[in-house]
Order: sequence, then structure tokens, then C-alpha cells
Amino acid sequence: MQTAQMLEQLKMRIEKMDKAHHIEILKILKQNSSITLNENKSGVYVNLSFLSETDIQNIQNYIQYIDVQEAAIDVMESQQTTFKNTYFS
Repeated sequence: MQTAQMLEQLKMRIEKMDKAHHIEILKILKQNSSITLNENKSGVYVNLSFLSETDIQNIQNYIQYIDVQEAAIDVMESQQTTFKNTYFS
């Protein structure tokens, strides 16, 4: 069972993401046809409290994947800056 606090943290984390990540999360949710997506001109709304444990876990796995990828990009950019300053200055 998901706690309200955990779902609130998940909601806040998703809201901070950019549009491309929102689309990927919607693709994850659309895989389950029993999930109701409410759409209006402001966007798509999902009641997280109605999601299954599996759906929540899939979203959390995607967020974890994003975190790992962003950390790897940060390391590569740092190395690139170091190399640029060392060899091309």
C-alpha cells in the first residue's frame, strides 16, 4: 500500500520534470488500460491513489533511470570541462 506522503513526493517529482519525461510517464500509464487519464487544455491528470503497486513501481523505476542518466551526463560534462581547460587553454 502506498502512503499519501510517498504519493505526494512522487507527484511533486513528476511535476518538476520536463515535458519529454511527462510523455514517457504517460506512455507507462497507458500500458494499463484500466487507468483513467483526465485531460483538459491544461494537461493530463492522473489520480495516483488509484494506481496499482506495479504502476507506481514502473514510474519509480523510470525516475530512477532518469536520475542515473543525468548523473552520468553530469560526470561526462565535468570531464569534458576538465579536458578542455587542461589541453585547450
